[in-house]
Amino acid sequence: MQVLKFGGSSVASAENINKVVNIILNRPGPDKTIVVLSAFGGITDLLLEAAQLAAGNDETFKTILRQIEQRHLDAVKELLPVMQQSSASGLTKKLCNEIEDLCNGIFLLGELSERTKDKIVSYGELLASQIIAAKLKSASLPAEWKDSRELIITNSNFGAAVVDFSATNKNCQQYFLPAPADLFVLPGFLSSDVTGNTTTLGRGGSDYTAAIFAAALDATVLEIWTDVSGMMTADPRIVSNFKLIPKISYQEAMELSHFGAKVIYPPTIQPVMSKNIPVWIKNTFAPQDEGTLIQNETMKNGSPIRGISSISKISLISLEGSGMAGIPGFSKRLFEALANKKINVILITQSSSEHSICVALETIHAAKAKLTVDETFAYEIETKKVEPLMVENDLSIVAVVGDNMKSHTGIAGKMFNALGKNGINIRAIAQGSSERNISAVISVTDVIKAVNVLHEEFFETTYKQVHLFIAGLGNVGGKLIAQLNQQLDYLKQQMRLNIKVVGMANSKKALIIDEGIDLNNWAALIKDGQPMLIEKYIDLILSKNLRNTVFADVTASDIVAGTYNKLLQKSIAVVACNKVACSSPYNYYRELKDSAREYNARFMFETNVGAGLPIISALNDLISSGDKINKIEAVLSGTLNFVFNNYNGKKSFASVVKQAQDEGYTEPDPRLDLSGKDVMRKIMILAREAGEKIEMDDISNNSFMPESCMQGTVENFYAEMEKQESHFKSIYEKAAAAGNKLKFVASYTAAGDAKKAFVGLQQIDPGHDFYHLYGKDNVVLFYTNRYPEQPLVVKGAGAGADVTASGVFADIIRAAKM
Repeated sequence: MQVLKFGGSSVASAENINKVVNIILNRPGPDKTIVVLSAFGGITDLLLEAAQLAAGNDETFKTILRQIEQRHLDAVKELLPVMQQSSASGLTKKLCNEIEDLCNGIFLLGELSERTKDKIVSYGELLASQIIAAKLKSASLPAEWKDSRELIITNSNFGAAVVDFSATNKNCQQYFLPAPADLFVLPGFLSSDVTGNTTTLGRGGSDYTAAIFAAALDATVLEIWTDVSGMMTADPRIVSNFKLIPKISYQEAMELSHFGAKVIYPPTIQPVMSKNIPVWIKNTFAPQDEGTLIQNETMKNGSPIRGISSISKISLISLEGSGMAGIPGFSKRLFEALANKKINVILITQSSSEHSICVALETIHAAKAKLTVDETFAYEIETKKVEPLMVENDLSIVAVVGDNMKSHTGIAGKMFNALGKNGINIRAIAQGSSERNISAVISVTDVIKAVNVLHEEFFETTYKQVHLFIAGLGNVGGKLIAQLNQQLDYLKQQMRLNIKVVGMANSKKALIIDEGIDLNNWAALIKDGQPMLIEKYIDLILSKNLRNTVFADVTASDIVAGTYNKLLQKSIAVVACNKVACSSPYNYYRELKDSAREYNARFMFETNVGAGLPIISALNDLISSGDKINKIEAVLSGTLNFVFNNYNGKKSFASVVKQAQDEGYTEPDPRLDLSGKDVMRKIMILAREAGEKIEMDDISNNSFMPESCMQGTVENFYAEMEKQESHFKSIYEKAAAAGNKLKFVASYTAAGDAKKAFVGLQQIDPGHDFYHLYGKDNVVLFYTNRYPEQPLVVKGAGAGADVTASGVFADIIRAAKM
């Protein structure tokens, strides 16, 4: 004996039903076959909707009933030869008339009981199974139709009836074993109580029906035919890189189905497990696919985890109070109160102090649970021994499942570490004594991210998926995108990083594509982007809630810099080329550093000083290894170094500055460079990273720029510099006469003067380290306890879009590898 069950999607249309017929026709072996059928896809919901409308005295229920009838009559016409349609059509109309009579009664009463509801929904399976039985007969497959209600006996718990296996097994054996037919067709989901009233086995109960028949008859195999090719390591609707589970144990399948895996109805496993009957999950639309075998044996798959599943629409109820500690009976009364109201408990956790008990249940039962528990503990609440029941909604449960988890250390740590890195807060945790399941209650808004994070952690050894959002698409931003595009394959193959740019924005427009932006065509795509303020772009990043997210700020915007804390507090890594945040008031700088540490998110800003030079990382390495910074001397403006290396009094100072701007070495407003303010920011950032609590007012600036040059627009700035050419020429000639060069120098001293940091234009003699500094180069000298006289020197190109972009790129990689 073999049992085949076909779900609603498998029989949703005439085309699909023909596929089902072919599968039955090609079934292997001479064994008798039982075919269990669900209602046509969507029909059960329509029947419930019609009944509920009728109960609400809404006559539109008749429209739905006509739709149901027409769909089944159309199926008869498409499936059966003309000469055989009359009988099937007549039976269909008869059953549909019965449905209408029931709904008319509901309409008159204005009431829909659970008993009547079971009666109404039963017609979906009755109609489908009768039509498909007729189709099989027309295809020379003489099938005997049998009403499951005559075989499966239950109690009168309408909607989720409990099977009387003793009576049911006896009925099945008495009917099937002596029957001469080789092929039987039965409606799934349906049963009856001892008085003959129609009951149902719960939504999805057709799987259970098939398992009941298989167990009663000691079938050789049970096949569940659905619309997927077996059980997967995670829900394919959530995880794109899911994998097929070729073999799974009964216990693992039960755990996964209990925690949301939709392929199989949870109670299905128990009857066949007791008889050790193998269960195949197969795909009606790809019957050649191997599918998943559910059996008693636990298989090794290279991972202790078999699969990941989730349930949404969960609420967490908490009973807390100092009067609970050490007093027996609280748990018993809590669970009795829930059981009396037929409220199913999904997950339980209790603190070791016995001060609180948390229970997860379906949200639809949360209000009823609060009423009954508060009533049960009314005296204790009144006397302040316990608090009124607390209810938290909008939660989900995510679970990792696997027989091989038992005695395998580190699974829980790996799970919680992966969730924590991505800012997913865990509200409650439970693990069974079998060690087959670890479950966590999380926010419903985090469930997609959580399942993807865990799947990547346990199943995706090939690469790590990183979601990158970029703000700023100017000169540096464009170079960054070009470098990313060039290196994507290398990163994937050599570093196992799959960096997907899913968002980019400039000051006017934003573009977000979940599948990833085509970096070969980004400039054209951004033109068609959505007009959007940068604040809205940040809000969209937060709402996307993607795993392994990195935000790269390649702007000079104080508005963008002001959003970093929001991002870090969602465990989104921030890579900042923008110097505004780290040169803001110290408290904000410290807040960002603390948030990065608290929420396990990287805050990277290497390019704040020296473009792509490893200045900040070198400084951090010195401090991390126990060294102490005593003094820093530096030339930190590639712009000013370029200007003074190229100005010799023959061309105007203004024209040299304009050349620096045209070649991309200056800030958008060159006055930030020439005023020394940008250098002040940089030396302050280095001092802060060295441990100094320092503000901009603590830095002395010996500016060489006339005040008149700093007024008005950028155009006014250039015009005024031309007028002040004699001033700049005089400064140059004095230095040249002494055989010196001009360098804009920054210095910081860890001890001594109240003003610990200075910036200003200085004459540099030929014996100084700064003298042979050419082009746009930067140089930093770190004097430390380990480098007291001969400093640690970092030197190289300190300006330019390419090198700055490469520094941002390197920070992105470091953040992604965390």
